[in-house]
Amino acid sequence: MPTIIDVAARAGVSTATVSRVLSRPERVSEPTRRRVLEAVRALDYVPNVAARTLRTLRAAKILLTVPDISNPFFASVIRGAEEAARDAGYAVVVGDTRHDPEVEDQYAGMLSRREVDGLIFLGHRLPASLAPLLGQPGAPPPIVNGCEYSPDLGVPSVHIDNAAASCDAMEHLIALGHRDIGVISGPAISPISRDRLAGARAVAQAHGLGERLLVRVADYSAPSACEATRELLSRRVTAIFCFSDEMALGAISAVGRAGLHCPRDVSVIGFDDLPFARFFEPPLTTIAQPQAMIGRRTVALLVDLLQGIHCPDRQETLRHDLIVRASTGPARSGGAG
Repeated sequence: MPTIIDVAARAGVSTATVSRVLSRPERVSEPTRRRVLEAVRALDYVPNVAARTLRTLRAAKILLTVPDISNPFFASVIRGAEEAARDAGYAVVVGDTRHDPEVEDQYAGMLSRREVDGLIFLGHRLPASLAPLLGQPGAPPPIVNGCEYSPDLGVPSVHIDNAAASCDAMEHLIALGHRDIGVISGPAISPISRDRLAGARAVAQAHGLGERLLVRVADYSAPSACEATRELLSRRVTAIFCFSDEMALGAISAVGRAGLHCPRDVSVIGFDDLPFARFFEPPLTTIAQPQAMIGRRTVALLVDLLQGIHCPDRQETLRHDLIVRASTGPARSGGAG
């Protein structure tokens, strides 16, 4: 099998020049570039990614990483991304990082090795190995963030206004007469958890309920929310705001196991509007995120970068909606004891 050394010898150039032709051809003069590509074709040399064509040097693939592929929220985001990528001539490679920085860096290596053309990451953390790319002169790296916006990342992002969405959820509960409200948050390391909690606290404070708002931290899973709900019920809350629909499912389950009824005794509101939220018993009041649109818009931003349309500071804030269903109702006097 021919190597890059063989190509360099045949073309009469250095291996660095061959590498530059295959990675940044615009930096090589036309005669030298033509000579190297002729040697590549004559030797049938295949670069690191077999699918990459010599003419365009595109892998025609986009890497999309998710922090937890078992979370149903990401399914619609991935589908939207795949639809947009397919229309733009790209395939999507999905990576499940499991909140592990080491796994994030392993996937990031695919971008460094040019096995994919760009990266969309749906978590809150930019892989450490890619951070140096952000400070380099020239075109910004083909990296886009989705869902968990943080201005410190320094890359284009698509998200909703999580603080404003949380405000809407809290205002709904307070309008129903709830004063003793529990909040089940996600881990504080997550920007969306911090933003949603900030919104909830701001509304509680504005209504003079800051001292009565009870916050418990879970991990966005139903079991963790079920445990947190048991503790909140012992504090006689009349409503619980969960930062995900999956956690709301756990909260409703805990309410029922305690011999209480949702929403007669305890109202529950979720976040995301997953496809099964309307089939809960009772159907779930929730904040709807445009999940598929997040996927489509992240791909659109990435394609702009790949086409030389530079947008390093571009942020898109999509609309959210409060969807009122049967899991929230008027507060019951005396709490849920």
